[in-house]
Amino acid sequence: MEDFINDYDKRLDKLEKDLSGKAEVCSSGGVIHAFPDNFNHAFRSFGIGLIVCSRGQFNFSLSKESYTAVAGESVFIPNGASFYISGYSEDIEVSIIMYKVDGIKDVLGNMVYSVDLYTKMSPQTYYVWTTGEEEDVAGYISLIGNKTISDDDLFAMTERRLLLLSLTYRLCSIFQKKYLSKKSSSARRTEIFLRLIQLIDRNYMSQRGVEFYADKMFLSPKYLSELCKSVCGYTVQELVFKAIIRKSMSMLDGTNKTVQEISEDLNFPNASSFGTFFKKHVGVSPQKYREKVE
Repeated sequence: MEDFINDYDKRLDKLEKDLSGKAEVCSSGGVIHAFPDNFNHAFRSFGIGLIVCSRGQFNFSLSKESYTAVAGESVFIPNGASFYISGYSEDIEVSIIMYKVDGIKDVLGNMVYSVDLYTKMSPQTYYVWTTGEEEDVAGYISLIGNKTISDDDLFAMTERRLLLLSLTYRLCSIFQKKYLSKKSSSARRTEIFLRLIQLIDRNYMSQRGVEFYADKMFLSPKYLSELCKSVCGYTVQELVFKAIIRKSMSMLDGTNKTVQEISEDLNFPNASSFGTFFKKHVGVSPQKYREKVE
């Protein structure tokens, strides 16, 4: 029993330190029975924040509004929101995580924009609700843990990265089901945008024109472009280019392929045109980028 209490105290202390230092991943590593001191006063979130309540209840303020969460509910804290705990029951049991998506952006691809989109959707009723997947999400938080992982520990780093990726996809699925259940014009626009980024992620290596994606979605290129720009701030072609750049960087970082071979894989007419494209968007040539990384 004493070892259990000591482990709990250590995990809570570690969570407090990580939140104070704005670590890439701040996780309770499992169920805890109190909240970190950081949450006892106004706290500005710096990533995707999530609290799963498995027992008891707690009161909190989010963006200057007051709420209550009870056992079986999840609280979603948008990036940049002001948040604090105003009280909780003695039998409280919660799992907490806050993490930045920067470390998994390259794997998420354009889905990262759907994550950002959801974190900006903040009608009051969507801060706290029963998702039906509380047990699974709490399980992810436990598996992610809260130990500090050395950059040299490649396998542990990769494992955590994949767990964060899986959790992020699960949250996207939860948000999509909740948000798109409303038959509103904004929900329809969001649905179209999500279909678009999925299409781009499947076809960007060979298809770069807005006409292709508009045709696949039975929409006019003008309407699709305007919708995309209004939802995420980028045009369809800009999203395609971002996907190409991410893939280029990944291939330059993680393979021994020549610039010529990479340009062929990405369907550029030649290495020169690929080099011009890459430098325009990154600021350096593919070879210079690879030398910097090495």
